[in-house]
Amino acid sequence: MTDDVRPALRAARQAGKSAALATLTAVEGGGPRPPGTQMVFAEGVVAGYFSGGCVEADVADHAFACLSDGEPRRLVYGEGSPWPDIRLLCGARIEIIVEKVSPVDPALIDLLQADADRRPVTWISDGKTRLCGADVLAWDEAAVIRRHAPRQKLIVVGGDPTALAIAQLGAQAEFETTLVRSKGPEAPPPIAGVGYRRDPPATAFQAIGVDAWTAIAVATHDTEADFDALLAALPSEASYVGLLGARRRIPGRLAELRAAGVSEAALARLHAPIGLDIGGKAPWEVAVSVIGEITALRHARSSNSTSTTSPANATDAPAGLRNSASASANTVTSDES
Repeated sequence: MTDDVRPALRAARQAGKSAALATLTAVEGGGPRPPGTQMVFAEGVVAGYFSGGCVEADVADHAFACLSDGEPRRLVYGEGSPWPDIRLLCGARIEIIVEKVSPVDPALIDLLQADADRRPVTWISDGKTRLCGADVLAWDEAAVIRRHAPRQKLIVVGGDPTALAIAQLGAQAEFETTLVRSKGPEAPPPIAGVGYRRDPPATAFQAIGVDAWTAIAVATHDTEADFDALLAALPSEASYVGLLGARRRIPGRLAELRAAGVSEAALARLHAPIGLDIGGKAPWEVAVSVIGEITALRHARSSNSTSTTSPANATDAPAGLRNSASASANTVTSDES
């Protein structure tokens, strides 16, 4: 199951096929998925999910009907739905907009190019007309306004079981994950979805590309290797830099970095000890705490971190959509929210 539908849209476009893009635009009563969640349907392609299986089959029927006639749909499940027999077990009410997207649609091309370039963009659509870009403006009839951020990157520096567990869980969380182990074995670890580099951290970071959607977890269990990695990571654009290690040793680590010329502002970005305070020290427990902390910070929510150093539009719905409810709200969402 995936939250990022861009790979599915890319696959449909590469096959020369139109895709039906379904976007969750409203949720009432605590539904299982947030507004902005999307699904993609195309010939041989299905991606995403809205519930635990309560509505997906029906959404698929409407999506393929949309592909057939080109007409957008508004689907309502729960209170006020024209299909009272289809309900979410949680009792929520949800609204979904389904739109047909041609493989040559300029908005789709712009979305996929921004994804390749790692640029954030906003997708705006009224069901038939859509725009995508960094500075696009919504119009009154827009039913969907969705911000797409670059995919989260994770760089794990280290090679012991804890570092491997962090990398594996990061890949499972759909982070673009790379393990960096300077002078490590030539053969990469057998972990699906994880890249591997053997060069020094500074060289590896430059090759991988560190930006504002990159998290760096330093977990080498080697003081000198940690120092080299932090010296390269802290001045970078990375949105998260974490260090695995004992709390009592953090002041000494900071003093060494300070003496090497790392600024106080850069040092204040360091999350050390790394991860949320969940009370566990086994590799998988540490991995859960690290991925949890990165995720919490990405969503701009406060977290019970173990770190002693870290800083801690609504309009009426567009007319003409099939099965429309009396009113709806624009969806303003982000991959980071």
